[in-house]
Amino acid sequence: MAKGFCEREKEHTISMQRAKEGILSDTEARKVCKLFALLSDANRLKIVLALLNGDMCVYHLTEVCGGTQSAVSHQLRILRDNGIVKSKRLGQNVEYSIADTHISELVRTGVYHALVCDE
Repeated sequence: MAKGFCEREKEHTISMQRAKEGILSDTEARKVCKLFALLSDANRLKIVLALLNGDMCVYHLTEVCGGTQSAVSHQLRILRDNGIVKSKRLGQNVEYSIADTHISELVRTGVYHALVCDE
C-alpha cells in the first residue's frame, strides 16, 4: 500500500471533516480530562456511587464506603469543589448529593460499560 493511500478515502475524508468540526479545544479537552480524573479515584467513585442511591451525610457515607470520616470528608470536599456533588447544611450535619443528572448518567454508563460490556 502506497503512503497516503486509503481504500476508503471518500468515507474517511467525510469522517475526518466531521471530527474536525466537533473536536474539542485544548481547554475543553483538559476540562473533560479533569472530570474523568476526579472520578478515576476509587474512593471518590465509591462516594459518588453511594450518593446515586440518595443523599447522605459523612457519617453514613463512611459506613457505606469505608475509611475514616476525615478521609471521606476530604474526598467530598474535592468532589464538591469540582461540581460533582453538592452539599447543604441541616442543623449540625451536612448532607451531600449528586450535583446534577449528567454526573449520574456518566457514572452509571461508565459502571455499566466496565462491568457488563467488557466481557
